[in-house]
Formats: sequence, C-alpha cells, structure tokens
Amino acid sequence: MDPETSEQDDEKKYTPVFVGREDDIRKSERMTAVVHDREVVIFYHKGEYHAMDIRCYHSGGPLHLGEIEDFNGQSCIVCPWHKYKITLATGEGLYQSINPKDPSAKPKWCSKGVKQRIHAVTVDNGNIMGMRHAFESGCTATGHKHTGKGQEKAGTSPPPTKCA
Repeated sequence: MDPETSEQDDEKKYTPVFVGREDDIRKSERMTAVVHDREVVIFYHKGEYHAMDIRCYHSGGPLHLGEIEDFNGQSCIVCPWHKYKITLATGEGLYQSINPKDPSAKPKWCSKGVKQRIHAVTVDNGNIMGMRHAFESGCTATGHKHTGKGQEKAGTSPPPTKCA
C-alpha cells in the first residue's frame, strides 16, 4: 500500500462536505446526505445539529424515519423497526434495566455499551457541512473516549448508568 495514497484517503475522510442549507434543515428538522460514500441523517433538534449513519447498528432500520423522544433527559432517535433508542449526542444505545430480585426497584436507563457511528456537523455561512466522524467502530463501549481525528460531541446530559 502506498503510504502517500493512504494519507490522502485519510485526509479526504475528514474533509467537510456540503450537505444542505441551514434554513432547510431547520424547517424539516432532518435531512439525509452522503458524506464520503456513507449515507447519514442529520437532525436539527433543540437548537443543535446531530449526524449519524442512516441505518441502525442493530438491524439496519431507517433511522431517518424514526421519532425523536427524550429518555432520562437525553434526546434519542427511536428506530422504527425494533424501537432501539439511540442518543443523538453520542450515538449510545440505551435500554431500561430493573433488578428482578428487588420488587420495589424502579427501572433505570442504562447503556448497552454499543454506539451508532456519529459524524461531526458544522455550519459555515448558512451551509450545513458534514464530516465523516472518527468513530470507525460501531461498537464503542461507554466510558471509552475516542482519541483519533474528528471532534467528540459532548452531550449536555449525564451519561446513562452502565448496568452490570
């Protein structure tokens, strides 16, 4: 493999790509695009932009057709096929856990330890720019911070509890 070609390919992966106008996505609250050969969905929700792969990590469900709901203070896209809940900010899969040995226990939201691949979104003079994100693995455990190229998008809510 030619190291120079490989380096150019890596740079291309992280080059922002025009995906639409800010006015358009604010009206529709979501749009689909292709960013460096990857289909993504971009959401505009509560004044923030979020982008992730268009197909659910579980079984390929069309996330762009899902509803956005809040779970444990976190905005999530709900996959229309199997109702998987994926946080918009981090791509983390959530589930509700309860201790079956404790009859008075209340369910709590926990991380599955699996993440949907998310992508960086920027706005430049009213243009929405998508960038292939540094998460190349669809399975990043909770608590592990990615240190490669790209930008981590910090969530505004506390992370879900990692249940045993």
